[in-house]
Amino acid sequence: MNDADSQQFLTVNDRVRVSMAEFQFTFARSSGPGGQNVNKVNSKAVLRWSAALSPSLAADVRQRFLEKYASRLTKSGDVVIASERYRDQPKNIADCLERLREWLLSVATPAKKRRPSKPTRGSRERRLKTKKREGDTKRGRQSRNWDP
Repeated sequence: MNDADSQQFLTVNDRVRVSMAEFQFTFARSSGPGGQNVNKVNSKAVLRWSAALSPSLAADVRQRFLEKYASRLTKSGDVVIASERYRDQPKNIADCLERLREWLLSVATPAKKRRPSKPTRGSRERRLKTKKREGDTKRGRQSRNWDP
């Protein structure tokens, strides 16, 4: 893949690539310190992407993404990510894209199903031996009426 290709796609892994044309960026003034410059430069980047309607995602990846990040979606299924970590716009754009890439990477491969295992014979015996010892200890604490 050449450098021009990487500019046109957000590459998550070999299976998931999202076209940059699907993203809408808006810019606003950042909050926080920065002197007089903060009042005139729109360095905050806000990324909006329609995950529910994206043709770049496979159906299984889309389903896992929508389930895992349901609290971060709008009613129409859009993801909104804002970044004002840096004082310049291109770094904030890259930060938004990197966060989205990490989210997509977390759902790109399905989680392995847990296969329950049986306890080993030794662990069962140790458990029973411990239960017996605890019971004997408690039985030894009981007060006995020795008087006839």
